[in-house]
Amino acid sequence: MSVPPPPSRPENEAALVLFSGGQDSATCLAWALSRFGRVETLGFDYGQRHAVELECRTALRDGMAIENPDWAARLGADHTLDLAALGTVSDTALTREAEIALTEGGLPNTFVPGRNIIFLTFAAALAARRNIRHIVTGVCETDYSGYPDCRDDTMKSLQVTLNLGMDSHYIIHTPLMWIDKAETWDLALQLGGNALVRLINHESHSCYLGTRGTLHAWGHGCGTCPACQLRKAGWERFVAQHPHV
Repeated sequence: MSVPPPPSRPENEAALVLFSGGQDSATCLAWALSRFGRVETLGFDYGQRHAVELECRTALRDGMAIENPDWAARLGADHTLDLAALGTVSDTALTREAEIALTEGGLPNTFVPGRNIIFLTFAAALAARRNIRHIVTGVCETDYSGYPDCRDDTMKSLQVTLNLGMDSHYIIHTPLMWIDKAETWDLALQLGGNALVRLINHESHSCYLGTRGTLHAWGHGCGTCPACQLRKAGWERFVAQHPHV
């Protein structure tokens, strides 16, 4: 029995992508651009130690538009929200000059309590003003640091809460939820070929310490923080499967 093709993408369907400037959110942006008629982006400045990620967003958006004229036509407004209060109330290695380590509870001290819950709540509020019901975020349960606000259960629960609390019909999309970093690179390859992989590799930022400088085979970063280690290991597995990238 043949499977019917998926329905065509409605031209009036829009999406809002939580776009930090990192590998995951850049891949999510490409994923959304391949599916929706209008795609807007949202970044947050919350006093993060690696605020350089915000500076990467323009190059990534511009690069995707240049590489794919169809995506350029779908790429909508970019928004940045100041959430300095989140950094003020947080005492973590992402918002303070502190050594990255595990806490007594077993979570890394890079976990910013409430971050994704707050991000998605503000995203939904913006989406209401922009007449958008699809919200895309790069959280995942596979290659991650055990953050509870990245889990699938959290996303499903939050979707219900936002829809109840705002009397809306939001859909929170998590295209990376069940794939690891190597598979995330592979998804980028499927979406935009070598050009997109190169763009994300060179222009995105994942390093928790905010290190740019030297461009490694896997991208910019200190090479030792958990984010860099995940990205490096994922890149190496990906390249082993795609040696001509």
